[in-house]
Amino acid sequence: MLAIIEKAMQQNGLITAFAVVGIIVLLSGYISRKLTFGRVHGSAFAILIGLILAYWGGIHSGGEKGLADISLFSGIGLMGGAMLRDFAIVATAFEVQATEARRAGLIGVISLLLGTIVPFIVGASVAYAFGYSDVVSMTTIGAGAITYIVGPVTGAAIGASSDVMALSIATGLLKSIMVMVGTPLAARFLGLKTPRSAMVFGGLAGTVSGVSAGLAATDRRLVPYGALVATFHTGIGCLLGPSVLYFAVKALMA
Repeated sequence: MLAIIEKAMQQNGLITAFAVVGIIVLLSGYISRKLTFGRVHGSAFAILIGLILAYWGGIHSGGEKGLADISLFSGIGLMGGAMLRDFAIVATAFEVQATEARRAGLIGVISLLLGTIVPFIVGASVAYAFGYSDVVSMTTIGAGAITYIVGPVTGAAIGASSDVMALSIATGLLKSIMVMVGTPLAARFLGLKTPRSAMVFGGLAGTVSGVSAGLAATDRRLVPYGALVATFHTGIGCLLGPSVLYFAVKALMA
């Protein structure tokens, strides 16, 4: 019986990959609800579990693609490949409604730009401080500080190694968790009471999962406003990371 199941999983790798990811998402949501009462979003736990499984897969197989090097989970390599990754990024843009986006106004645009550039500078500076002084690594890790999606997308575009891309994901994940946990604690100091303040906060924080979970723990009515502006970060980061920001770092390090 087990042999039949194993054969079916190997022959339907992509379906197996979707099933594995679905189970991880369900488990992450359960952990989020039971251990943190929703204060740390389930996506953070899902990413952590994914990184742990990738590490275990790499150690177990001695390969280079993490869990995808194990034949039973080879479909994860296709699922995480460029095609479906780009579909996922484009899908985030369809969540944005232009009529709602205009409500953010000029201050939303300014906060969005600051929320993209400032984390990049911090991330690239930290990378340099820890010895990653080449342009590709600094740009990739700096892009990861924008969001954990922008980092690997930028790294893949400019030829970063898998180790550096993993660091960029970890950087974005750390930022997301910090926003999730820190938002309720700093809400009063930041004046998070109105939709406008939530939009500015979403633009500056720049992580949809972190902003959504943080505002949900503060005031659920503010979640759509903060998430609305934060949603733009992935698209803008993917656009600026491999182009403007990469050439800016290259010019600075020349």
